[in-house]
Amino acid sequence: MTYVEDELTSQPECWTRAAAEAARHTSALPAAGERVAIVGCGTSYFMAQSAAALREEAGQGETDAFAASEFPQGRAYDRVVALTRSGTTTEVLELLAGLKGRTRTVALTADPRTPVMSAADDVVVLDFADERSVVQTRFATTALTLLRAHLGLHTDAVVADARAALAAELPEGLVGSTQFTFLGRGWTVGLANEAGLKMREASLSWTEAYPAMEYRHGPISISTAGTATWMFGEAPDGLADQVRETGARWVPGELDPLAELVRAQRLAVAVAAARGLDPDRPRHLTRSVILAP
Repeated sequence: MTYVEDELTSQPECWTRAAAEAARHTSALPAAGERVAIVGCGTSYFMAQSAAALREEAGQGETDAFAASEFPQGRAYDRVVALTRSGTTTEVLELLAGLKGRTRTVALTADPRTPVMSAADDVVVLDFADERSVVQTRFATTALTLLRAHLGLHTDAVVADARAALAAELPEGLVGSTQFTFLGRGWTVGLANEAGLKMREASLSWTEAYPAMEYRHGPISISTAGTATWMFGEAPDGLADQVRETGARWVPGELDPLAELVRAQRLAVAVAAARGLDPDRPRHLTRSVILAP
C-alpha cells in the first residue's frame, strides 16, 4: 500500500477527532460577524475556497478565499486564516509576516516544529492528520472538517458517508476514462477543483473543474465518449441529461460532497496504478514549496 492510500483510508477517524476538538479551538477560529480571509496554496487554497463559501452560506460573515501569493494587501480583514500542512510554504510565511501586528492571523498546520508556529498569532495543530505522501488527502479534508464543525455544519452522517466512499467499488469502467471533469456549486466548487488537482498530481490525468453551470458555457464541448463528468453535490436541472447526450459518462454525487472527494482520491490512486505510476512520487512536486531567496 502506498502512503497516500494508507492516509486517505484514515480520513473517517481523522474527521471524527477534528470535530471533537473543534470546541477547544473556538477562540482561535473566526467569530460570527468577523470579516475573514482564508488563504492557502494548492490543495489548501481549494479547501479555503470551500471553507469561505460555507461560512458565508451559514451567515457568519463576509469571507474571501485567496491563494496566499495573491492576497490583496490593501484590503482590511478582522482575521486571516492560513491553511498550511507543512508550515514551511514560502508564500504563506511571507504573508503572515506581512500581516503581523496589523491583522490577527491563525494557521492550521500539521507540523508543530515549523516556522508557522511563531509566524501566526494563533495556531491549530492537526498533527494526527499529518502525511508522508507529497499528495495531500487527509490533512486537507481534516482541516476543512474542523472548520465545518466550528460552523456547526459537521454531523456523524458525514463520517458515515466517508466510510461508504471507502468501502464501495468505484463505478465500473471509470478508471479507463480518458478525460475527467469535476463540477461543483457553492462550497463544493473548491472540492471539484481539488478533485481535479488530485487526478493531475497522482495520475497525470487530463482533468478540469468548473462551477456546474459554467461547464455549460463552453467546456461541455470537449465531452464525448471516453470522458467522465463528476458532480459534487446536487446538479442543476437538466445538466446530467445534456452531458449524457454528448456521449460522456455522468457520475452523480450521491454522498456528502466531502465524502465524494474521498471517492475521487481513490480514483486518482486507481488510475495511477492502472498507468504504472507511483502516486507517492508525483512529477516535479515536493511536500512543500520553499522558494530560494
